Amino acid sequence: MTRALVLDCDGVLADTELDGHLVAFNRTFEELDLPFRWTPEEYGELLRVGGGKERMKAYLAQHPEIDLGSPEQLDERIAAAHKRKSALYVELVEAGALPPRPGIARVVGEALDAGWLVACASTSALASVEAVLASVVGPEQRARMAGVFAGDVVPAKKPAPDIYLLAAAELGVGIDDVVVIEDSQSGAAAAAAAGMAHVVTVSHFTHDDAFPAATTIVSALGDPGAPATLVEGLDARGPEGFVDLAGLERVLEAHRAAAAS
Repeated sequence: MTRALVLDCDGVLADTELDGHLVAFNRTFEELDLPFRWTPEEYGELLRVGGGKERMKAYLAQHPEIDLGSPEQLDERIAAAHKRKSALYVELVEAGALPPRPGIARVVGEALDAGWLVACASTSALASVEAVLASVVGPEQRARMAGVFAGDVVPAKKPAPDIYLLAAAELGVGIDDVVVIEDSQSGAAAAAAAGMAHVVTVSHFTHDDAFPAATTIVSALGDPGAPATLVEGLDARGPEGFVDLAGLERVLEAHRAAAAS
C-alpha cells in the first residue's frame, strides 16, 4: 500500500512567516509607496486568511480609509504587489535568511527511502515554495518528490480542503493513506476537512492556537540531539525523542481507528 507525506511550506519547512513573508510584504509596501506597514501582531491575525493576495484584500477590507482606486485598479495593484513580494521573498530564502525547521530534511529522506510519495501543498506562490524546498531539503531530494501544489492551483484556498484533495488525486492515493504536516489553524482545518491525518508542528505565530482534529501536536519534528516536545495528542516520537517514519505510521493507524469508531 502506497503512503503519502504531504507537507505545508510556510511554518513547516521553515519558520518563514516572521522573518520571510512579513519582511518581504513590508519591503514591497515601502517600495510601491503603499500607505501601510504590517506589525507582527497584525500579520499574525492575517495568517488566518490563506494566500498572500487574499491577505492584502482582507486587510484593505478592514481599512476602508485606505483608497487604492477602483476595484479593477485594486486587483491590479494587489497582483503587482504580490508578484514583487514573492521576488523579494525568494531573495531572502536564497540568502539563507530562513533556516529549516528541525527534522524536515530527515523525515523527507526517510519517507522517500521507504517508498512513500512526498509532496508539498501550500497557498504560497510556486516560486516561493520551490525556493524554500531547494534550501531546506536540497535539489536531490526535491527531484525525488512526487509533486508541488502551490499558489492558485485551486480556486478555494485553505481552510478549504481543495489543495489536499487535489494532491491526493494527483498522487493517486486515498485520503486514508496520507499524513499531512501543518503548522497553522487554516492549514490544519484544510487537512481535517479533507479527512486526512495530520501532525501539527507549531510555529512562531501558531503555538497558542487550537488544533482539535490533529492526531499529534509537537514543537517540531526534532532531530538527533534536538528532541521534539509533545504538546498534545498521540506521542509519535521514537526513543530518541524525535518524530520518525514509524511515528507517522502510528499517526495513520490512530487516524483510521478514530474515523472507524
